[in-house]
Amino acid sequence: MTIAPLRSLPLSALTLTLLLAGCSAPESGQTTQSTTQAGSTESASPATPTEPDAAATSGTASASGANAVLRVGASPVPHAEILEFVKPQLAEEGLDLQIVEFTDYVQPNVALDEGSLDLNYFQHQPYLDEFQADRPLGIVGGAKIHLEPLGLYSSRYNDLSALPDGATLAISSDPSNSGRALKLLERGGLLTVDPAAGISGTVLDITENPKNIEFRELDPAQLPRTLPDVDAAVINTNYALEADLNPLEDSLLLEDAESPYANLLAGKPEMLNDARYTQLVEALQSDEVRQFILDKYQGAVVPAF
Repeated sequence: MTIAPLRSLPLSALTLTLLLAGCSAPESGQTTQSTTQAGSTESASPATPTEPDAAATSGTASASGANAVLRVGASPVPHAEILEFVKPQLAEEGLDLQIVEFTDYVQPNVALDEGSLDLNYFQHQPYLDEFQADRPLGIVGGAKIHLEPLGLYSSRYNDLSALPDGATLAISSDPSNSGRALKLLERGGLLTVDPAAGISGTVLDITENPKNIEFRELDPAQLPRTLPDVDAAVINTNYALEADLNPLEDSLLLEDAESPYANLLAGKPEMLNDARYTQLVEALQSDEVRQFILDKYQGAVVPAF
């Protein structure tokens, strides 16, 4: 797998729409609401969340049906794209799916707790567990939808073995994703992590570092922008896609299908008993969505159901 120095990959190969890139990207935490009004979008600030529609927060099975509303927070790529794929079907079934896009990994859970969202779709269970440990909001994981393989990228080197002694690697600063990054690097033979650390290992849990790698821990959304300044960076696939990086072609190292980090729907316990949730899960875990994911992302995103 090779990568030219920050070359611009044609997203047509993955038929992706670049929703948020380094250029003109909103500040971290900014959201954009996709509504059912034709051609209508409006901004929503996480600090002052939009009041939820009464139908969207009834929390009962009777909410499903004509004019029922379901507000779901999601990362732009691929989460919001997958939701957009099922939105017309749900509309025909009487469910108005409203998609609110987020560019960070904190505000979707905060908005869920504040009641401006019914569900969110951006995280995996290890991240949710870490988030709940630090900030218990009573959010629980639901149905698994897809996996975005974590990858190691470089604009300086074309092969993993070319990384020099003393290389500087950028990884995520949030605990679950940093532990995941270290597990990936360990699988690539670059280091060894104390098994007792589990999935939440940090750089302090590294027991062997034969290449004397130095680490920079940064916000996940900033990792693609650091590539010119570091030897390599471990980047979440949604941010890699937004930065025109093709995980299958550009990564030096990539998670395989055995990874436990499937992205899932999350919400409050009562919402996971709501008929609207069941309706959304049935739509997302369909054969049509499975084929959509396989065709659109060509292995960069894979079904987890």
